[in-house]
Amino acid sequence: MVIIRAERAPDREAIRSVTAAAFRGAERHAPSLEPGGDPGEAVLVGWLRDDVGWIPGLSLVAVEDGLVVGHVVATRASVGGRPALGLGPLSVHPDRQGSGIGSALMHAVLGAAEARGEPLVGLLGEPAYYSRFGFAPAVSSGVISPDPSWGDYFQVRTLTAYDGQTGPFQYAEPFGRL
Repeated sequence: MVIIRAERAPDREAIRSVTAAAFRGAERHAPSLEPGGDPGEAVLVGWLRDDVGWIPGLSLVAVEDGLVVGHVVATRASVGGRPALGLGPLSVHPDRQGSGIGSALMHAVLGAAEARGEPLVGLLGEPAYYSRFGFAPAVSSGVISPDPSWGDYFQVRTLTAYDGQTGPFQYAEPFGRL
């Protein structure tokens, strides 16, 4: 059985390991920041944890048989200078991909964001995957991608508290280091 819960301090190394394994074989991932090192996404999670945009209740792990097998995080972002969330990375250990863990993590983090009264969540990812969670190209909501070359891969999901904010999307500062 898989349990989704908030990240705890002892989970940090396991989160980095799962994130590195998940992105190491991915078609698209941030480059390693050191020769032969982990994909950038694995390093990013640590940077985010040290940033003012970190929201502890929005860093969730999937635990199976006592082992961390997945992780998702959402951090403070903004749209047109108003609060929003930036989601990612979402990671599932390669041995457990395709088993529903990624979907469970997405539903949990979106539910937690909704419960917090957050208005909007943005992410960079595969439209065919994330559309099943209600994400749509950001441009359809009047949100401007941090990088125009991302096109429809930059997506947003509006939540109940969304009141029409539009404008440029800005992730937490550590995303800019990748």
